[in-house]
Amino acid sequence: MERIGFVGLGTMGASMAANLARAGAPLGVWNRTPGRAAALIKLGAREAASPAQLAADSDVVVVCVSDTPDVQAVLFGPAGVVEGAAAGSLVIDCSTISPDATRECGRALVEHGIGLVDAPVSGGSEGARLGTLTIFVGGSDADVARARPVLEAVGKTITHLGPLGNGQAAKAVNQVVISGAYLGLAEGMVLGMRAGLDPHRLVEALTGGSAQSWVLANRSGRMIDDDYPLGFRLALHRKDLGIALEMAAATGVMLPAAMLAAALEDRLLAEGHGDEDMSVLARAIRELSESAADGRRGPV
Repeated sequence: MERIGFVGLGTMGASMAANLARAGAPLGVWNRTPGRAAALIKLGAREAASPAQLAADSDVVVVCVSDTPDVQAVLFGPAGVVEGAAAGSLVIDCSTISPDATRECGRALVEHGIGLVDAPVSGGSEGARLGTLTIFVGGSDADVARARPVLEAVGKTITHLGPLGNGQAAKAVNQVVISGAYLGLAEGMVLGMRAGLDPHRLVEALTGGSAQSWVLANRSGRMIDDDYPLGFRLALHRKDLGIALEMAAATGVMLPAAMLAAALEDRLLAEGHGDEDMSVLARAIRELSESAADGRRGPV
């Protein structure tokens, strides 16, 4: 495997980088906040002082950061990737940003002789840790073929969806679909508990029917407990929904369920729940249900 540089050691990136190290990749790492690389260094990774230094010692640079400005800063900012990368290098962006921003980055990188593949991921912290992520890939055939050994070390389902930007477009679709899945489960679980059903028996029953899903299997317990430890941050999903809603406006598509999920997420963000797992949507349904119940009871 080529020399890999990995930028971004957050919840997803740290596990992805660890899987690359375990696969035997010569690995360098960099994170904006110091102190995140200790476990990776124990696995044999080297820590760079900047993205430029990392790129100078790498053939392929993987980026996994939060948003468009972060990607742009890592690639083109002071001591960014383009300052260190040699012509012929490849960047694989596993961040989730807009397709248009990805294409703009691609045009800027090609001026330096650097290729770009967009490869946003899905599967949460569990998938990152286990190396079973779903990866939506956009880019030229040659660049994607070069990226594939890297992607195979961190993911299980890897689909090339066409030219640069198409991976990000597919990820936006994914985020629309899961917003409906989380919202539907939240409504169902709160309804069942309010109706007096044993929620654990209810989940057992739902698992055997057409309601079965990854969200039911992996997030119903959090909704039952009303406790939402980090898996995929609500704030990041809301950012992703914003991308999807922009795409919908540009293509003339109405997304009523996604718009409702976005409104509920805005409420939760305002209440300070942005760093919790997005299954915290169930808390919004609980709150709305309590408000409705108070309204039916009337003034005391």
